[in-house]
Amino acid sequence: MENTEQKTLEKNSLFREALFQLKGNKPAIIGFIIIAAFIIMALFAPYLTPFSPTDQDISIRKTAPFVTEHLLGTDDLGRDLLTRIIFGSRISLIIGTISVGISLTFGILIGLLSGYIGGWFDNIVQRLVDIMLAFPYILLTIVIVALLGPSLVNAMIAIGISQIPSYIRVVRASVLAEKENDYVTAERSLGASDWELMFKSILPNCIAPIFVQATLGIGNAILSSAALSFLGLGAQPPTPEWGLMIASSREFVTSAWWIVTFPGIAVFLTVLGFNLLADGLRDVLDPRMKS
Repeated sequence: MENTEQKTLEKNSLFREALFQLKGNKPAIIGFIIIAAFIIMALFAPYLTPFSPTDQDISIRKTAPFVTEHLLGTDDLGRDLLTRIIFGSRISLIIGTISVGISLTFGILIGLLSGYIGGWFDNIVQRLVDIMLAFPYILLTIVIVALLGPSLVNAMIAIGISQIPSYIRVVRASVLAEKENDYVTAERSLGASDWELMFKSILPNCIAPIFVQATLGIGNAILSSAALSFLGLGAQPPTPEWGLMIASSREFVTSAWWIVTFPGIAVFLTVLGFNLLADGLRDVLDPRMKS
């Protein structure tokens, strides 16, 4: 038990050191600021704009940005574009969080069992993972949504399922590196059960790569959701979802560029923020990057 406590203290110390180093990582800080801005938008959406994301006013349809009280202009149905983007941040962040939650739950459980048990079970799991990874990620997501039916909930489920193989690989690799360490051997000799070893000893020491993968996964989930909605397989009208906003206004690219451009910028910035933060976390948490 003393070895386990020492190992845990070392990990906590390394984690605090990583957070300190993260403060000096400018790309990660930029990513964090971008993400924080969109989270604030999502939380306080009703208080940030006087307009409704679904109210229509044909008399002001396709109003240009920066010339009226509608800061980013209006769309082809006269809806305030900034309002729809702000409320769309709620949907995108919810999609990213729930999708990654699904992936994490199954990915951690299966990856942990696969790495710890090994043998025939590990071989079967890895062959199934190979099969899933053989399909292009977005194609696999589209197939799952097509089977379940087009809706926002089904899109989240499909994205979550499609990302599970990545988490299985990450968790399995971490478990294989940890399970032969001295602290695991010491706990096993003291009578710890397999479940205690997996969930109380090994898993807490695998958090760093899982955290990096989850941060990156949220950005990928948001981008995938926008793509599915663009194809008509995700959110349905009049939901203020960024991908759906781009899809419904693509015919106005030349006549009313702002209707397409600003939702696209929102998608770009959100995904960029999560990618920058994930890269920064990888730089400070991965020992290979430090060396």
